[in-house]
Parts: sequence; structure tokens; C-alpha cells
Amino acid sequence: MYRASRAVATLAAVGIAGVLLWAATYFERNETYGYWAAYGIVAAAGLVVALAQIRGRSGNPPLMLLLVFVPTLIAAGWVLLAMQPNANWFRNHVLTWSGNIGIRDLVADLGTWLGVLAFGIGYTFGLVLEPAPAPVEEEVVAPMAPGAYDRRAADEPTTAERREVVTEDGRVREAERVR
Repeated sequence: MYRASRAVATLAAVGIAGVLLWAATYFERNETYGYWAAYGIVAAAGLVVALAQIRGRSGNPPLMLLLVFVPTLIAAGWVLLAMQPNANWFRNHVLTWSGNIGIRDLVADLGTWLGVLAFGIGYTFGLVLEPAPAPVEEEVVAPMAPGAYDRRAADEPTTAERREVVTEDGRVREAERVR
């Protein structure tokens, strides 16, 4: 997607993401099911915007997955798990581990931006995806029939002809070899 088509795709993706973000506001985020439904939709909005940015065949999806998506999922997912509205096994353990490694205040501060973190997870996952390479069509050369010859190759001068030089008086002599 180049020039105008990429801009149009991005505009459409932003519009769809806006509708998804609006839909996410209808879930009750004070309950665990509504919390995950709302932020899952926000992550889907990020995915939609990222898909509009597909780069083509020149990227490295496995490297993008390992160096971009996995760390983003771990970091943002950690905060999302810690900030769930109701206590459960995951929330309790993540908060305990956060306190043990001294990042509980950081997790609480980042908890203000849960929607952005969920959006970032979806967006980085979308950046990992790339289209499959287009098939390359090779030129098929038909086999030559018995007795046939390649006209272009037949018109080429032979080695002996390439060494011949015609002098000004019209005589043919062999050219001196260049060393």
C-alpha cells in the first residue's frame, strides 16, 4: 500500500478503532468480565490500526515477534493483570511479585493508562503480521523441437569471426590477442 491507498486505509482503520473504543465504554469495568471485555476491545482497536500499516515482504516477523510483541505483552499484560477490579489468583500474585521486586508503585502509576496499554498490545501484535510473499512467476521456455535451432544464438558470431578484423583495403586478418 503506497501513496493514497495507505492514507485511505489508515483513515478507515482509525474510524473503526474509534467505533471500537466507543463500544468498549459500554462494559462495566468494575467487574472482571467487563474489565477484560472492554480492554480486549481496546486491544482490537490497536490491532486494526496496525493492520493498516502492513509493510510488505521486507520485514522480519519472527524478530518483530520476539523483540517487540513479547516484551510489550509481558509489560503491559503485567499492569493489566495487577489492576483488575476484583481480587483473584492472578491479580494477587502479580501484585505480590510487583512488591517483591520493587515495582508496585510503578505498576500502580501505569494503571492510570490501562486503555493505552491494551491498545499498545494490539498495535504491536498487528505490526508483527505481514502479508505472504506474492508468488513469483518464472518465464517458461518451451523445449525446442528436434531439428530446430535457436535463431538468436545462430545469428551470434563465432569465436573465429569475433577475432577477424577487416582492414581498410578489404582484406581479412586475425586480430592480435589482447593480453
